[in-house]
Amino acid sequence: ALNQYARPAVPELDPEFHNLTSADLDKTFNTGSLFASNEITLKQIINIIRKTYCGNIGAEYMHINETEQKRWIQQRLEEPMSEPDFSNDKRKRILNRVIAANALEEYLHTKYAGQKRFSLEGGECLIPLLDEIVQNGTASSVEEVVIGMAHRGRLNVLINIIGKMPSELFGEFEGKISDDINIDDVQSGDVKYHLGYSSDIQTPGGAVHLTLSFNPSHLEIIDPVVEGSVRARQDRRDDKSRDQVLPILIHGDAAFAGQGVVMETFQLSQTRGYSTGGTVHVIVNNQIGFTTSDPLDSRSTLYCTDVAKLVQAPIFHVNGDDPEAVVFTAKLALDYRMKFKKDVVIDMICYRKHGHSEADEPAATQPVMYKKIRSHQNVRQLYSRQLIDEGVVSEEEAQAMSEQYVNSLDSNESVAGPKATNINMTHLINYAPYKDAGWRDSVSTRITGEEVKHYVNAITTIPEEFNLHPTVNKIIESRKKMGAGDLPMDWGFAETLAYASLVHQGYPVRISGQDSGRGTFFHRHAVIHNQEDGDTYLPLQHISNEQANFLVINSILSEEAVLGFEYGYSSSEPHALVIWEAQFGDFANGAQVVFDQFISSCEAKWGRYCGVTVLLPHGYDGAGPEHSSARLERFLQLCARENIQVCVPSTPAQMFHMLRRQVIRPYRKPLIVMSPKSLLRHKLSTSSILDLTDAEFQLVIDEIDELDKNNVTRLLICSGKVYF
Repeated sequence: ALNQYARPAVPELDPEFHNLTSADLDKTFNTGSLFASNEITLKQIINIIRKTYCGNIGAEYMHINETEQKRWIQQRLEEPMSEPDFSNDKRKRILNRVIAANALEEYLHTKYAGQKRFSLEGGECLIPLLDEIVQNGTASSVEEVVIGMAHRGRLNVLINIIGKMPSELFGEFEGKISDDINIDDVQSGDVKYHLGYSSDIQTPGGAVHLTLSFNPSHLEIIDPVVEGSVRARQDRRDDKSRDQVLPILIHGDAAFAGQGVVMETFQLSQTRGYSTGGTVHVIVNNQIGFTTSDPLDSRSTLYCTDVAKLVQAPIFHVNGDDPEAVVFTAKLALDYRMKFKKDVVIDMICYRKHGHSEADEPAATQPVMYKKIRSHQNVRQLYSRQLIDEGVVSEEEAQAMSEQYVNSLDSNESVAGPKATNINMTHLINYAPYKDAGWRDSVSTRITGEEVKHYVNAITTIPEEFNLHPTVNKIIESRKKMGAGDLPMDWGFAETLAYASLVHQGYPVRISGQDSGRGTFFHRHAVIHNQEDGDTYLPLQHISNEQANFLVINSILSEEAVLGFEYGYSSSEPHALVIWEAQFGDFANGAQVVFDQFISSCEAKWGRYCGVTVLLPHGYDGAGPEHSSARLERFLQLCARENIQVCVPSTPAQMFHMLRRQVIRPYRKPLIVMSPKSLLRHKLSTSSILDLTDAEFQLVIDEIDELDKNNVTRLLICSGKVYF
């Protein structure tokens, strides 16, 4: 430990605070809730508590309300007194993983001197920590693990945990392009410490599919993206118990305390539409953020982890120089998540051997810290010496582990463990159907008159016991007339028919946003409320017995985390129509990072497809400057090389065909829609049933009035409410 800061005095930890003196040490006391014998001496009680809570593991869990959870944690800590009791074979595996973490960094430092790699040195115990979770997760029904992390230690995780082949990483250092990549298909690409990877690793409990998500430099924005990806994978498996897919988020101490999207993601964690059954959070707490290391500058809380108390997550602080304590904590955290389906935090206290990057000189701003670091033995040296002294391994065995690892790198062998050979492909994502699609490809989005009748009947049939609000009842009755052709079709009706037709054809539909169930402008009413008892009914979940899932979610009041979540969901579920709707289009810039770093650029940087649809209510309607513009020009500026679609639909039928086209056509590009507000009820902005049964989406709507083309002197091009 660096012992950077003095520990604050806590009077309650002194026995004298409780009127106990040295004369009481040999007296026998009832142990109460302590997991120990019913009656032992005060000296024994203090010894148990000190060994449990004042060693290399520090636990915070008394902020949790649920007694069962507190007692469970207390028992898991107090019975072994926070002291791991691992077999010699287990300790050898831990040493092997520590050596792997350290040896890879030294190998890269020598082979690619001066190149950025954002070394894990000082925090090498992240590798045995993750290894423990991966190796034990399958025993708890985990079949997939999705990891999100920033740059620090990422290359190490890719090689030593995810199973990326060494030659692939070396090729990236050397600027080589893989032989199976067509140079004409290469776009911008990205730096090697932003790239993701997937593989299948064999564990004692079976095969596990590992994914490290692609991410930008914007710290912590990957958090909701991972959660969305995990939720999509769970939904695809119909994993309602949230056992089969596990999210792990790896943070830095400075970003965890500083980035607001961390709080937003925690706030999603137990909500119905976004829960993934708990996340294991790991903080690589190297006690510095670039050049900022004084907590008086980096946060206003005692610990960087205090934000996690928002959702009553237990927090385990552990010394990163003690591999066995780290692994003990990892198993504890995994078991807690699997049992209680809640978030849990591991705060691994460590250090950063080099500067922010290897070319940086950290002593310029942290002279005292780096004087200590440069005289500090690394964890590989410390743990090797410990096991040698205890007779677990010999010096020759420890050296052989290191040599064998380096030889594996040289011979391009997987060093993460054996690759799985018997892989269940049922629930994995197949992107093959989307690879060769082009934006000019046509697809029929029409439905038949009989289908219209069926859908109208389904969306207007409400349980008899439901007492509807008079205004909602009027909308339902109007929709019956629209379906019969007695009223012109409005936007809310056309949109609802689009969703009904898609779920009937087997395409899941997921809509989320603030007030999306009703719709900000009282037009959607996808959720019907009984005025007597508050019960709810979703007609779009009752289209047919074999339909796909329909879900509409009133999100938390967040843009950044919610859109990040929906991007992650859409990227992992290309078969579904995934929609994020802003309350007003003006609020989209609260999620600008997601638009810039993921939605508009994911394919160019990482070759990732995403078909997320974004509805941004847009237009000047007298509501002032905060509720008028979705900044259409900004999205047009983001357009390049067919990366996103930007649409301003002008009629209900256009909305219908556009939504259906987005998922029926095998073309997975984000769709940004300037959706209507005042047009929702405009008497002229309507469509007919024939526009659904006999027409398609029109890129350009031609003039409908008869005129002599020879007399035309001016051509006006407009869209949406400008026309009306």
